[in-house]
Amino acid sequence: MKLGLFGGSFDPVHRGHVLPVLEARERLELDQVIYLPTADPPHKPGRQFAPAHARYSMVELALLDEPDLQVSALELTPGRAAFTVDTVEHFEAEYPDAELHVLIGGDSFASLDSWGRWRDIVAMARIVVLVRPGWEIERTRRDLSPELARVAEGERVHFLANPAVEVSSTDLRQRIHRGEEIPAQVMPPLVLQYVRKYSLYT
Repeated sequence: MKLGLFGGSFDPVHRGHVLPVLEARERLELDQVIYLPTADPPHKPGRQFAPAHARYSMVELALLDEPDLQVSALELTPGRAAFTVDTVEHFEAEYPDAELHVLIGGDSFASLDSWGRWRDIVAMARIVVLVRPGWEIERTRRDLSPELARVAEGERVHFLANPAVEVSSTDLRQRIHRGEEIPAQVMPPLVLQYVRKYSLYT
């Protein structure tokens, strides 16, 4: 079994969180990808987020039509920072025969060597680097530290040359706050309906 793990704040979730993952699932023949909304991302200290349960619900709504994309509440405990290495260890224990793949954006990969026990993450799981707006593969490679650059050349890291989806959660929060219309190709309509119902960003 090939199992993908995709964590993030998803504040809010949008098409850029879904379309590249679908492409990764198909091209790498992943059996399932598990989304992990994080209550308190350790790399974003001090930032205010929509409630953790709301971000979890938005991910559920965004993935309703994708049976091979699931969502887990493993990292959803408020007040407790979630570290990727702990999550990978959890799934390694739960699925001992699975080949684990951690999906991250190019910007996150460029700073992977600042993550807690990052070498253990690479040892336990393959790293799939997704292209994000402004983070082309070659630029990402140039920004790596020497040790991480060596890791990037090995078989544990796969750079997926997916087309970047030109949308960001920061931009969406600002547009929703201003009351602008959000097209369906940018954000799933059910997610937007949920955001409007609970006035998450206004």
